Amino acid sequence: MSASGKSWLVRGGVVLAALAAVFVLWKLLKPADAPNGIVSGNGRIEAVEVDVSAKSPGRIREILVDEGDFVKPGQIVAHMDTDVLSAQKAEAEAQLAQALNAIQIAESQVAQQQSNRAAAQAVVRQRAAELGVARKRLARSETLASEGATPVQERDDDQAQAEGAAAVVEAARAQLAAVDSAITTARSQVIGARSNVDAVRATIQRIEADLRDGDLKAPTAGRVQYRVAQPGEVVGGGGRVLNLVNLGDVYMTFFLPETVVGKVAIGSDVRIVLDAAPDMVIPARVSFVADVAQFTPKTVETESERQKLMFRVKAQIDRRLLERYITQVKTGLPGLAYVRVDPRVEWPARLAVKVSR
Repeated sequence: MSASGKSWLVRGGVVLAALAAVFVLWKLLKPADAPNGIVSGNGRIEAVEVDVSAKSPGRIREILVDEGDFVKPGQIVAHMDTDVLSAQKAEAEAQLAQALNAIQIAESQVAQQQSNRAAAQAVVRQRAAELGVARKRLARSETLASEGATPVQERDDDQAQAEGAAAVVEAARAQLAAVDSAITTARSQVIGARSNVDAVRATIQRIEADLRDGDLKAPTAGRVQYRVAQPGEVVGGGGRVLNLVNLGDVYMTFFLPETVVGKVAIGSDVRIVLDAAPDMVIPARVSFVADVAQFTPKTVETESERQKLMFRVKAQIDRRLLERYITQVKTGLPGLAYVRVDPRVEWPARLAVKVSR
């Protein structure tokens, strides 16, 4: 046999050995056949991840938890540097004091102008009385002058006095109108001062809210997965500081072929068996079934190829069960999910619920 023929034989033997190894591995990893009415799929344990982020740009002053720590909802997990906000609050409080003082000044001006108005009204009444006397004197003078009992000059003097008294009354009334205008202005100043107080108080409330936001809190119970940033680092608005895993919202994502996924209903019973703990059988329920295939082969021609259409399914683990075993929950673990598509079928003994105590 030629050297090239031997080479092909060697290559063929290697290929056959590789195919045999793949077949053996597939047989070893292939799940045990499930009874009719129960289907299975490979999956991985996942959980909802939540980021703890800074609301406003700033420097991280302190992080109070480490990776792997468990946190409770509302627990303070980090502090942002709030020195600038504290200074802004002190400045706003000083402005508030000034605005409150401005209200007092404006109200005192209103009271003063109201006193001036009372005095102006008294002057108007006095001048009006003087005008009445002058007009009566003029009437008598006109009567006597027409009869020749008094000189005409006296009548002219009385007429001049009456006209002067009328002018004084008009001046007093104008002064009263000016005081009324001053009162209106003073009252508008009070309204403006009070509005300024409301604006400053709103500013203080906003700053206090920003100060509270400087204490970063865990939005949910869970475990710290990553410290994305470190103390002393500056992060932007919305910048991530910590990444949490919500261990109360854990599920397995697995895939089923289109030939069986149509039988899977929301709420169907599921049993999960993890590769890391094959003796444990964890109960769950179907919470999601994709309505679109996740992947397909390059060509779809035969029935066997069409069965390669796979749909994503989620099996939610009961929250109360997770709370009981919160310290043992881990994400990323691979395993098998068995779904009962026929409620009349009993679970086999090997899939009876078995959770470690």
